[in-house]
Amino acid sequence: MILDRIGNHNAKMNNRPQKQMPKESELVLCTVAKIFPHCVFVNLDEMGHKQGMIHISEISPGRIRNIHDYVRLGKKIVCKVLKVDAEKGHIDLSLRRVSEAQKREKAEEIKRQQKVEKIIEFVAEKAKVKPDVLYSQIKEQISKEYENLHDFFEDYVSDESVIKILKLPKGTLDILCETIKQRIKPPRVEIEGDISLQSYAPDGVKIIKKILSEAEKVDDAINIRYKGAGKYSFAIIKETFKQAEDIISKMNDTLEKNAKKFSVDFKLERQVKGKKASA
Repeated sequence: MILDRIGNHNAKMNNRPQKQMPKESELVLCTVAKIFPHCVFVNLDEMGHKQGMIHISEISPGRIRNIHDYVRLGKKIVCKVLKVDAEKGHIDLSLRRVSEAQKREKAEEIKRQQKVEKIIEFVAEKAKVKPDVLYSQIKEQISKEYENLHDFFEDYVSDESVIKILKLPKGTLDILCETIKQRIKPPRVEIEGDISLQSYAPDGVKIIKKILSEAEKVDDAINIRYKGAGKYSFAIIKETFKQAEDIISKMNDTLEKNAKKFSVDFKLERQVKGKKASA
């Protein structure tokens, strides 16, 4: 599993601020610390190694004959927070309520965080500053606009103007910018959807093919495929949301114009996938 290949965050970053307690329904990375016949205790890796408890009923659906068949000491697992008693320091967790998709999502989140920490360490060493101090400075300065450093770094790769919100010494800032460009790939945005075209003309099939052909000529990023019953799927993948939106707009205008020209019923529905889906 991918979680088994993810280690603890780098030791040089251990002094950076950590969350005090998790929130209910939050997904947390844990390390199995103690195994008992009816429960498992785990360390919450991202929260100062606070301990949480998983009751046997929350390990896996159905009857469990041997709890060791599902967990082992030192194993990395993703759990869902069920209940938090901050006053007593009790954290109840569930392993069975975490889907495979959620495990993959959490694993990717951890990998992104580790990449950020490696960048900060490299820049700190070159600039001769403490990694945890540099991390805290950047985190504080971007906190109004970004939830985490990785999103900020990704945006910088696509739009260098966002770096203006950072107030760091020029030497440190130059090293940071160069390192981000070298180690962070531009985010990709996928917009996909359906196109409905219906013609009542004798040569309607020929007309629709012509309309779709003209739409594909708008940009090389457009990929249209036949689905059936007068419906066609399309997908557009670009580096930024704006680029994808501009192509969608031009394609829609072309389709609408030609559909009207040939008296064809036309409708376009779309959805956005990927990191920028909420943009």
